Amino acid sequence: MLSSPRQPLLACLCLLISVDAIAAEDEANVLAPVTVEGSAENAAAETPIELQREQALTPGAVTLLDTQTLNERNVVSIGDMLRYVPGIWTATGATGDATFLSSRGSNLDATNFDGNGVKLMIDGLPVTAADGNNHNSFIDPMAARYAVIARGANALTYGASTLGGAIDFISPTARNTNNQISLSGGSHGTVQSRITGGVVAGDKDALVTVEQRSYDGFRDHQEQQRGSVYANTGWQISDTVENRFYFSYTDNDQELAGSLNKAQFDEDPYQAGEDNERGNFLKNVETWRVANRTRWQLSDTSNLVVGFSFEDQSLYHPIVGGADPGFSLLIDNDQTTFGTTVRFDKQMGNHDLLLGLNYGQTWVKGGNYTHSGGIRDALTTKVDNKADNLEIFAMDRWHFAERWTLVYGAQAVTGSREVDNVNVSSGAQRNPNDTYESFNPRLGVIYQVADRSELFANVSKLYEAPTLYELEDEVQANNDTLDAMQGVVGEVGTRGVAPFGQDNEWNWEVAVYYAQIEDEILSVEKPGAPGTSQVTNVEDTIHAGVEARVGASFALGDGRHRIEPLLSMTYNDFTFDNDPVYGDNQLPVAPDFFIKGEIMYRHANGFFAGPTFDIVDDRFADFENSYEVDGYELVGLRTGVTRDAWEVYLEGRNLTDEAYVANLTVRNDANINDALLQAGEPRSVFAGIRFDF
Repeated sequence: MLSSPRQPLLACLCLLISVDAIAAEDEANVLAPVTVEGSAENAAAETPIELQREQALTPGAVTLLDTQTLNERNVVSIGDMLRYVPGIWTATGATGDATFLSSRGSNLDATNFDGNGVKLMIDGLPVTAADGNNHNSFIDPMAARYAVIARGANALTYGASTLGGAIDFISPTARNTNNQISLSGGSHGTVQSRITGGVVAGDKDALVTVEQRSYDGFRDHQEQQRGSVYANTGWQISDTVENRFYFSYTDNDQELAGSLNKAQFDEDPYQAGEDNERGNFLKNVETWRVANRTRWQLSDTSNLVVGFSFEDQSLYHPIVGGADPGFSLLIDNDQTTFGTTVRFDKQMGNHDLLLGLNYGQTWVKGGNYTHSGGIRDALTTKVDNKADNLEIFAMDRWHFAERWTLVYGAQAVTGSREVDNVNVSSGAQRNPNDTYESFNPRLGVIYQVADRSELFANVSKLYEAPTLYELEDEVQANNDTLDAMQGVVGEVGTRGVAPFGQDNEWNWEVAVYYAQIEDEILSVEKPGAPGTSQVTNVEDTIHAGVEARVGASFALGDGRHRIEPLLSMTYNDFTFDNDPVYGDNQLPVAPDFFIKGEIMYRHANGFFAGPTFDIVDDRFADFENSYEVDGYELVGLRTGVTRDAWEVYLEGRNLTDEAYVANLTVRNDANINDALLQAGEPRSVFAGIRFDF
């Protein structure tokens, strides 16, 4: 264990609490919160003050989302939710709601199913497993009230040092959410319903949401059935203490359509892979989660938050073979994750201090089986894997001059990974295991240009240990285990809101970053064995990019008519750096650039209408850069009416019915005969309605 950084930080926490108890401190000179106002997507005008304040105190890219803006369009996945967040590449189409997620070039390999590189949380408590994997993690974007997307090293606020950063989904409560019922549906047999009811009784409140989704899919063998329950109860124990309990349950059964080769895609991009349909490949996940969070306001200038979470996830997953004699693979396991967090913040004069601790444990128990058409047969491998992770972090935001804030801090992390796989027939055991430790400093500065705009810059260390899935698939020589990825990233940027003429306003987020990475963990799919992969460390890679989101609200005439454009733009430069095998080749999967936008007309009576568009550049499907996948352009249209107590929308997507590749599988050296391509959604129309009661 990493005792040296842990002990002084815990001692510092106790000291600050003691200081708070014996002496009152001066109010800190806090930066005015940067807000993004107006009714356009990514608007944060209704976001709680503490979230705006955290954004303003972060010297890097952080985006705030108010999910009430999502009611104007069809949102079923994280990809839909994050559509206008720059720097994040998402791709859907593999299943009904699963989303490939990459932030600043994370997760660009054949083990993308583990979803590593981005730390996911709900109410500040982990959804991501202790080893860093998001395998099978489903988060319903419409079950959140707000979301905070901290890209890259800017996630230190949450104790993370991952390449892609962190996303925190904040639950609604009966105190900030109306009782409501919503129904949506449309193309591909889509039907989704949701009912939310809550009650507030003095110092107690409770909220329950029941959700159901049915989906036939736009491809063969892509049907989905999902049902969920989300609930939380709160108790204001005293004027300074609040406790909240959370519960969620999701049963999500999905067919897997699989990947196609070039000839199959050209013939019919919406057919299922032959093996997927004949082998009845499935991904059925049942998850329940409980969490508890208590917040103490220790004084006017300090708060303490303590929370825990417990999640159990059952996976039934036929994924290889099963149609003919020969090798087949069905994964049947349970993943259990326990997490806890402690956060203490205090304003001391011109200093805004944050101390925190995250600890998590994950156990994966079950096995790999053969199967026939998705029906489990013989056990081939017993699986008993486990991981733990401890993050201790400290940060000071020092307002050392009228418009200047110096941000400095560090994270100390220690974690263990242990894979225990036993071959049933031979008794052979694979037991890669290791302990990973690092100290990751951060230094940044913020200059407040005006009340609602600022410039920022930071230099930070990145660090990410391998997941259990990566250790299972490693191909290191001499039985060595994988090294942790680490690197240094520099970032500069700006964000803000400013008037633009009379009754007009524009808002922006812009960040430019450059990261030099050592020992990035990458994998390729094994030739002739779809669904299995080989993982290794790559000595040097570069992750650089430009992220920009610009929105505006322009008044027409008397101000009852407005035009509100929104543009999200990302440029990526992810490459090997003088690699002995790949030279300076580009990393696969992520396009060089992508642009997503809309131009909405809005009337004061709540009516809105306007076009949407996507422009996506070419991508490579392999490390050799021998197989390039074409980019694409999409055009859509949405319209509707928003009122205080009800809302209705109509949305058309891909109106030109372009056949395009949304997601792909990575190889070392791919060719057109490899089954790598998964189609995106064809022309589709969706409608939805919401009533408050």
